[in-house]
Amino acid sequence: MSVPKTLQIPDGVEVTRIVTPRCDHAVHVARAKGPRRGSILLVHGWTGSKEDFTPVLPLLAVQGFDVVAYDQRGQFETPGALDDDYSLEAFAEDALALATEAFEDDRFHLLGHSFGGLVAQRVALAAPERLLSLSLLCTGPGALGDSPTRPLKHVVAAIGQVPLLQIHQLREKGVKRPAQITAFLAKRFTSGVPAALKAITQHLIDAPDLVDEVAATGVRCWVARGATDDAWPFAAQDDLARRLGTEVVVLPSAAHSPAVEAPEELVEAWLPFLTR
Repeated sequence: MSVPKTLQIPDGVEVTRIVTPRCDHAVHVARAKGPRRGSILLVHGWTGSKEDFTPVLPLLAVQGFDVVAYDQRGQFETPGALDDDYSLEAFAEDALALATEAFEDDRFHLLGHSFGGLVAQRVALAAPERLLSLSLLCTGPGALGDSPTRPLKHVVAAIGQVPLLQIHQLREKGVKRPAQITAFLAKRFTSGVPAALKAITQHLIDAPDLVDEVAATGVRCWVARGATDDAWPFAAQDDLARRLGTEVVVLPSAAHSPAVEAPEELVEAWLPFLTR
């Protein structure tokens, strides 16, 4: 889960919605300043939202990119039905449909953070011809898995049996945050569609490793993590990068959420790849 440092919307970021034939997405959008260099779509992680990327939007727009961050289906301010398809393939199709509506270019750069990295890999497999590049941030080659420190199976079992607010409060127990952020995180978690949260959590438990298939598409790849990232093991992220023909870029000031922990550092490290 990413935690925004602030809920303030920077100048140049538009809070709006983009409707596609598949879904009505809540989005944050920043348009390129000066000559355009391309378009970027940002895919958030488990229990996350578009706000997890808001600090980097104006930084990328100044560099000439149209940038869109969005709430995935059934997450925060994007609706989802109980019987919607919450498979990784369906999330990937949502991303492609959104990019078609949001950007004037047919091809775009794609970044997936954490769980969003699993979605981004499926986009690359579904439509490699649409991608200028694929960037994977603080994610792994497949499932994160269940563990004593991250008991995802217990979360799956609790959804539908225990109120979402209670689940969230148990996860946040003992964590000290500013009151505004605490209230936002509770609202975000409880606004999600339980069926979507359950499916996404299950994907983190059992998503298959498709990295070799992604590598075979020939899409240019970039992999990065925070120096103190606490999700996928470093060895798994190193292996992910190696199999994609690259190396992990380590962001010294960040943990699992570089876009909010160290946005300038992330953009500075990422920009040479985007503009190459």
